[in-house]
Amino acid sequence: MPERSGVAEFKKIIEQNRGGEPVGTYAVCSSHPWVVASAVRQAVRDNSLLHVESTSSQVNQFGGYSGQTPRQFAETVCQAARNGGLPAERILLGADHLGPYSWRGENSASAMEKGCQLAHQCVLAGYQKIHLDASMSCAGDSTPLDQGTIAERAALLCAAAEHATHQLPTGSAAPVYVIGTEVPIPGGEVGPGQPPAVTTADDAGSTLKAFANAFHQHGLSAAWERVIGLVVQPGVEFGDDVVWDYDAQKAQALSAALPSRPKLVYEAHSTDYQRPDALAQMVKDHFAILKVGPALTFAFREAVFALGAMESELLGSRPATRLSRVREELEAAMLRKPIYWRPYYHGDAMELQIARAFSLSDRCRYYWHEASAQKELDQLLANLAACRIPFGLLSQYLPQECEAVRRGALKAEPSAMIHHHIRAVLETYAAACRPGKSRS
Repeated sequence: MPERSGVAEFKKIIEQNRGGEPVGTYAVCSSHPWVVASAVRQAVRDNSLLHVESTSSQVNQFGGYSGQTPRQFAETVCQAARNGGLPAERILLGADHLGPYSWRGENSASAMEKGCQLAHQCVLAGYQKIHLDASMSCAGDSTPLDQGTIAERAALLCAAAEHATHQLPTGSAAPVYVIGTEVPIPGGEVGPGQPPAVTTADDAGSTLKAFANAFHQHGLSAAWERVIGLVVQPGVEFGDDVVWDYDAQKAQALSAALPSRPKLVYEAHSTDYQRPDALAQMVKDHFAILKVGPALTFAFREAVFALGAMESELLGSRPATRLSRVREELEAAMLRKPIYWRPYYHGDAMELQIARAFSLSDRCRYYWHEASAQKELDQLLANLAACRIPFGLLSQYLPQECEAVRRGALKAEPSAMIHHHIRAVLETYAAACRPGKSRS
């Protein structure tokens, strides 16, 4: 990982937002290679920060579901940036929900030991922003955990990260930290019901007090001054078939209670599928770090399925051509290994089938790395690259991309259209975080 990083640019954004400027940063919370590559393109186009984060489920010392360790993921992101012509000083790598979550079935000592190992490895790999999340109960713990225990465990994670900084090359930037317990599970996703309650100003204050005490007791006063984000609930979340939109009035008291020390902003999780005007208002209200993940892989899946439909229309009657079976292989992979979706989707057989393909939670994102799905995606792209897609067919299945092709802003190539579809989501975040500066 290069010594130069995006920490300086990130801190500047935080300072500007605290000073009243309507600027922020969006964190691409995804290890999906198509999403990362699209994010690089967007950052190059906007001359902005590439802020990419991985969760402890996606990437950890044992590989996670992506099959990547922190060092491998860091190199993947940096290589994608190099390929796209993005300089190292505009890359910010973050660890999201870093803690015992992936090992919560074990006792707290074992789970925390693994969480601390992950914190150490992330810093050595070049991660510069660490969300310390010890809010989940482990085997034998009370549920929910009390604030003091959460803060104590977060301090232990921070200590492991700080220890790793002493092994970094001279001149390396020390990591910055995000704290807070009012978060959904990694990846977002909630069930049907009432909108989530906004964090109260009092609760935010008590969280800061508990964490400050724990950090100082562990000799982490210097690290405390590098806490730049507090995770709160601004009242936004999403589920399989529902999105709870941001209501600025409900969040007004929390927005006004931005603490003076440490000099932080609020971090908002599960902002996926929010309207562009809502995202912009959140940034103005000091929710300056917007996390997005499933909406990006949802857009990838949407584009791939649309291309599959076009392939069927164009080549279905040609016996010499082997049609791809992307959707079928994705479904088969999900049925073979239901661990990533079964606890989250509910209903009869038909409802489950629809959810596996189309849920806003997009839990099919856990299966794109399967070799069978990758093989069929390659077949789809090869089939469509070898033929011309008629204008009317493109308009039917990918109208956004059709319009871009028509005005000469996009080539009618399958790979380019997938990236364009993902970037349509990224553009809403870029516009919210850099009003008047981003371009489509």
